[in-house]
Amino acid sequence: MSLTKNDFRAQFRCTHETCGKTYSLGQVIYSCERDGELLSVEHDLDQLKKISAKEWKDLFDSRYRSRAFPFTSGVWGKKEWVLPEIKVENIVTSGEGTSHLYDANRWAKDLDLGGLFIKQCGISHTGSFKDLGMTVLVSQVKQMIADGVPIDAVACASTGDTSAALASYAAKAGIPSIIFLPANKVSTAQLIQPVSNGALVLALDTDFDGCMAIVKQVTREKSIYLANSMNSLRIEGQKTIAIEITQQLNWNVPDWIVIPGGNLGNVSALGMGFEMMKELGLIDRLPRILLAQAKNASPLYDSFQSGFANFKSVTAQKTLASAIQIGDPVSVKKAIRILKKFDGIVEVATEEELSDAAARGDLYGLYNDPHTGVALAAMLKAKERGDIKKGDQVVVISTANGLKFTEFKVNYHERKIPGTDEKLSNSIISCPAELGSVMEILGKKLNHYK
Repeated sequence: MSLTKNDFRAQFRCTHETCGKTYSLGQVIYSCERDGELLSVEHDLDQLKKISAKEWKDLFDSRYRSRAFPFTSGVWGKKEWVLPEIKVENIVTSGEGTSHLYDANRWAKDLDLGGLFIKQCGISHTGSFKDLGMTVLVSQVKQMIADGVPIDAVACASTGDTSAALASYAAKAGIPSIIFLPANKVSTAQLIQPVSNGALVLALDTDFDGCMAIVKQVTREKSIYLANSMNSLRIEGQKTIAIEITQQLNWNVPDWIVIPGGNLGNVSALGMGFEMMKELGLIDRLPRILLAQAKNASPLYDSFQSGFANFKSVTAQKTLASAIQIGDPVSVKKAIRILKKFDGIVEVATEEELSDAAARGDLYGLYNDPHTGVALAAMLKAKERGDIKKGDQVVVISTANGLKFTEFKVNYHERKIPGTDEKLSNSIISCPAELGSVMEILGKKLNHYK
C-alpha cells in the first residue's frame, strides 16, 4: 500500500436519496436533522480505489488471524474500510471476527447443493455476531470521550445478544452501560451476561419494540450514547461478515447468503459489505440474499408479498427465536434497498419448522441456536421450492452460539415443543451397568441406524 492511514476518510451521510446531508463521526447523532432518516457511514471511495483490488486482498490476507494489535480482530483487519481515522490506542477489541466457515459438505451432498457453509458468528467473545458491530461503536465512543465529547454512558434496548456485547465491550473500555430488556422474554444465559459485566440492567414490562421506544427517548440526552443498530457505526463492524466470508472462499462469491432478520440492521450490513467489495473491484458479482424471519414476527415477509409496495409494523408474537421477536424494525428501509439490489427474497419459519431445522442441522455436527434454525428452515423451503437450485453454493449466517439456548435444545429432545418431528429427537437411554443390557441396547440401536 502506497497510501497512509491519513489518506482515508469516513463520515455519516443521510440515507435519503434526495438529501445526502453529512455529519462527522465524532458527532452524537443517529438520524438526519433535516428529514429524520437513518444515517450510513460513507467512505471516500476515490481514495480507497487508489489501492488495487489485489493489494487490498493481499493486505487483508496478511492480517488474517494476526498476532499484531489490533489485527487480532477480523473487524480491525479491515480498519481502512471501517473506521480509518480512529487512533489505535482507542480501539476496544476482544478478538471478534475470524469465525470459522463450517463446511457442511455431507448435508450439501444430501441436498444436492454445490456447497453449504455455516458462518459461525456465534463463535465470538460474547457468543453472537453483535460483537462485530459493538467493537466499532464502543471504540468510536472511547475516541469521542478522548476528544472531549461529554458522554457519560452507552445504552441499548435488547432481546439478549446486543446487551451482552455492549456490556462486555463497555466494561473493557471502562464506560458505564445501560441495558433495557423486555421482562421474562430473554433466556437466562443471555440475561446474566450484562449483569455479570456490571451493566445497569432494567427489565421493562413490554416487548423489544417498547424497550426501543424508551431507549430512543433516554438517548435524546446526548450524554447517553445509543448503541442499537439504528446507529450506523454498528453496521460498519457487521459488514465485515461479507468480506470475511468471501475471503474464506478464496475471494469467490457464493450464490446465496441466508440470514435471519429481526431489527434488520444485519442484512443491510451484509449487503453494504458486498457492495463495497464490488465497487473496489475485489469481486465482480453480488450473491442473492434470503432473509429469514420467524413467522410470529415477520413484517418484512408481509411486505415482500406485495413486492415491498408497503410496509406495516406488527405486534410481534412470542417465538423461540427471541432475538428476532421484533415487529417494528428500525432498519427496514435499508434492508429493503439491499434486498431489491441483491434480487433477494424473504421467507418465514414456524416454531415447528425452525425447531426441526435446527435439530436437523445438528445431526450434521452443528449445534444451532433457534435463530439459525429460522435461517436453515428458510433455506430448506427455498430449496424445495426451487429458488435455491441444484448445484448452488449457499452460506447460512449463524448469528449466535447454541450454548446460549440450552433450554431450547433440552425441550426439543424431551419432546416439549409441540408439533415437531419426533424422529429428530434423541432421548437419553437409562441402562443397568451390566454388559448384557448394554449390548442388547447397542444391537437394537445400531441396527436401527443401518
